[in-house]
Amino acid sequence: METAITEDQALLDELNAMDPEALIAWAYTRHGERAGIITSFQDTGCVMIDMASRIAPGMRVMTIDTQRLHPETYALIEEVERRYGIEVERFQPEPSRLKKMVDQHGLYLFFDTKAKQEFCCQVRKVEPNIRALRTVDVWITGLRRDHSETRGATPKAQFVQEEWGTIVKLAPLADWDEAQVRAYVAENRVPMNALYDQGYTSIGCVICSTPTKPWEDKRAGRWRWFNAIDNDKECGIHGQGAGI
Repeated sequence: METAITEDQALLDELNAMDPEALIAWAYTRHGERAGIITSFQDTGCVMIDMASRIAPGMRVMTIDTQRLHPETYALIEEVERRYGIEVERFQPEPSRLKKMVDQHGLYLFFDTKAKQEFCCQVRKVEPNIRALRTVDVWITGLRRDHSETRGATPKAQFVQEEWGTIVKLAPLADWDEAQVRAYVAENRVPMNALYDQGYTSIGCVICSTPTKPWEDKRAGRWRWFNAIDNDKECGIHGQGAGI
């Protein structure tokens, strides 16, 4: 059942002042199964799962399985399930919608135009994410301010208005940098995606995420063929979706 969230600025101020573990604990204590970590199993998401295993052991963990993730990502999901004794909830594209898109535009439509790339993300990522969000009042994400210029002002807590109502969106590690994440991973032996050792700094679907050079933006490897025309490397989950 969906519940109503009241937009309270005082609450936002309180949440934005909390440290990551306090935010995760607040979400679970106050909202139980109506709170969840939705992660693509990049480094920040794995850190939050490890934190939750100690301070919110019943916290739901969800992922958007686009059916085109890297084999290393699927292997990591299974490793995380074994390590923490959890079952990751997987939200996938709606089969008939996916088939229609591929039949009309081909499997590799994302190479054609920016609009088709966004449409592919809409079907494979945004729409399953909406179905996941309908099951929560608190959405815990792995956004960090150092990911890109467009994420530079990411708050730890904000209200997000969806078509069915308001939810609380948390980014507990928004103000962490890569060094802090790596230190936590090393200290707690957090399982990590093997792609990081291959030069990846942002991990999504096969083909649509590639390794980056040391001098590049962390999200430069996303849809690399559009780098010359577009610096807004968002799939639509944390912004507006697209349609064709």
